[in-house]
Amino acid sequence: MADVERSDGAGHMRISWHISSSDVRRVQEFLRSREDDPLVRERRDKNLPRRAKPVTKAEFWRIHIMAPVTTQQPSGPGGKVDQFLGRSPFPLTHNRCKAQEDLFPYSATTFREAGLRFWDKRLPDMVTKNFERMNDGLWDSTRPALETVRAERTQEAERQTAEFIEQGYKGFGPKQSRNLLQHLGLTRFEIPLDSRLTKWLNEFGFPVRLSAQGLSDRNYYDFVSEGIQALCDKAGVFPCVLDAAIFSSFDRGEAT
Repeated sequence: MADVERSDGAGHMRISWHISSSDVRRVQEFLRSREDDPLVRERRDKNLPRRAKPVTKAEFWRIHIMAPVTTQQPSGPGGKVDQFLGRSPFPLTHNRCKAQEDLFPYSATTFREAGLRFWDKRLPDMVTKNFERMNDGLWDSTRPALETVRAERTQEAERQTAEFIEQGYKGFGPKQSRNLLQHLGLTRFEIPLDSRLTKWLNEFGFPVRLSAQGLSDRNYYDFVSEGIQALCDKAGVFPCVLDAAIFSSFDRGEAT
């Protein structure tokens, strides 16, 4: 799928992706086998339109909580995370957070009662710090960043916006930022890479043995992303749809 070559002049190593016809056929066959999964259909409907829907502050806040929660603990159908995110009314809306005199203990209690990991420090600290940052002006710069990727629909704009989220919001690395943007319907090319995807890629025959632990490094993350994007480009599919098919395959089509 890929060869490592030396670049001319400087002598630095660079990756040249070579996608075989058998690689393309296997991806297309896999997607055909999952095309009726609810998550795959929803991903197509939400992420592939030419113009994504505008994102409100309230929606961004809710999904911003969901993104790190689902990447830090099991989030399969019927689990604690799934039940927490499906609560109505959602206990950590922006308005509810705004109404609290002390947001840290309120969010900690909310996460603890939901049975989630990291309820005592990591998650409530993230909620408290990001609420302060957003209301101190971070949302004013976040909104145009989201509008840019919503309008341009390019891989470059997606990656730049993901990096903006990483730099501005506590608790967000490469995976969480892309999870957030994907759930907002803004991304087609940049996808959240986790243990499911690395397992699938290793079984598929990715040229380098992948480690989910290494994905916290941005350069490593970008390297894997570029390989997936090259494979999807040759197969004529969007990475966000392949991501949905892989995710759903681990949950036997029950993922939503």
